[in-house]
Amino acid sequence: MCGIVGIVSTSNVNQLLYDALTVLQHRGQDAAGIVTFQDNRFFLRKDNGLVRDVFHTRHMRRLVGNVGIGHVRYPTAGSSSSAEAQPFYVNSPYGITLAHNGNLTNADDLSSDLFRTDLRHINTNSDSEVLLNVFAHELQKLGKLNPTKDEIFSAVRAVHKRCRGAYAVIAMITGYGIVGFRDPNGIRPACYGVRESEDGQKEYMIASESVALNAAGFEIVRDIAPGEAVYIETDGTLYTEQCAESPKLYPCIFEHVYFARPDSIMDRVSVYKARLRMGETLADKVLRERPDHDIDVVIPIPDTSRTSAMQMAYQLGVKYREGFIKNRYIGRTFIMPGQKMRKKSVRQKLNPIDLEFRGKNVMLVDDSIVRGTTCKEIVQMARDAGARNVYFASAAPPVRYPNVYGIDMPSASELIAHDRSVEEVREQIGADWLVYQDLEDLITCVNDVNDDIDGWECSVFTGDYVTGDVDEAYLRRLEDLRKDEKRPGGQIIDGDNAIIDLHNDED
Repeated sequence: MCGIVGIVSTSNVNQLLYDALTVLQHRGQDAAGIVTFQDNRFFLRKDNGLVRDVFHTRHMRRLVGNVGIGHVRYPTAGSSSSAEAQPFYVNSPYGITLAHNGNLTNADDLSSDLFRTDLRHINTNSDSEVLLNVFAHELQKLGKLNPTKDEIFSAVRAVHKRCRGAYAVIAMITGYGIVGFRDPNGIRPACYGVRESEDGQKEYMIASESVALNAAGFEIVRDIAPGEAVYIETDGTLYTEQCAESPKLYPCIFEHVYFARPDSIMDRVSVYKARLRMGETLADKVLRERPDHDIDVVIPIPDTSRTSAMQMAYQLGVKYREGFIKNRYIGRTFIMPGQKMRKKSVRQKLNPIDLEFRGKNVMLVDDSIVRGTTCKEIVQMARDAGARNVYFASAAPPVRYPNVYGIDMPSASELIAHDRSVEEVREQIGADWLVYQDLEDLITCVNDVNDDIDGWECSVFTGDYVTGDVDEAYLRRLEDLRKDEKRPGGQIIDGDNAIIDLHNDED
């Protein structure tokens, strides 16, 4: 999962981009990058690490320009080397940089086509570089010295025809502006907003989540529709066009379960409200299964489960307590590469307050159970703290299948619920009782005022992939390529500043 942002302003955008990436840091902690444009030159800084660690004062001073894009990421299909930090750049045509959230399901075929037919070289294992080169090639085929909105939208249409999978993209075209677009199923989120500068001119921002717009003082205009492209010229002129032949809106339901910030609104659905409802439906299920339950206290596993746990406790009429103190300086364990690192970090990340556990029947609430390693450790921590019985509730249904659209759930064999019953999962994590959200209830929780939503991308729960191109052979290849260990990547770079002069006659 990644976070993307692009801004067209009337003044330097470096601080705005930095602040937006900080707000979107929850979407990826592996690497960060910003590229800006001024006087026919790109100014780029990217490297592995958190936003605060990648960008220092000396870097920010060099990121000049009124137009720019940014990216935070964690690795999925690619390696975790700094060579695959984004944005990516190609010099032809015009000079294009691109930031991408999602995953292409036909990246291997596209990479081969790019080499054999388009005569383009791919330097990394990242499908984002593949997507950039597809877009660049389609734009170059049009052969225009000065591309108009029509040429840019035509290139996006060609991208939709060639690329499959999930992608939310922001690309910057030298001297012309930025373009943002979503895949024809709208799996990955993107929205845009506007604000007025001090001199009354319009400034625009595209981002993965609405919270990034709010934090920067932009008024949300709307979500980018599936298959739609939004093009903003450097003077602030905005154009939109539907570029897909048969778009349908199937947002990723796991955004609402785990990834998105609760203060975001995605495809007109409030993440906070959805998580409140998840707590309500979980409580209803508890009452159906055990109307005479003996739960003394509901305790969330911070942070994303707090909203659901609070509402669950209210519905059950039992106490809600904060039983775990979180170390804010440890990253999200789900995003961390390496099973050993995840397991080791749990007790560094969370510390129980014995007073809230001792002698009590405790209901722990988490947003989901993926590999189960963290859950098992936390259940044992609750027992060590003196809990009499430890119950466990998941705000999401059992995660049984790999995700192929940009979430790091690559191997079915690593998913604790794959080929296991609820009772078997309960035994694995060591809980006295395990309650999963029903899928029908989860869908009810996220269905809101947006009638344009055709359905939800729920493949991790059902094994049904909305793009229709994922079979057992593909999943086997993915499992071989995307093990929990780091896979060899492209050439390692030092991640220092790169300044690209675009007035090179040989380009």
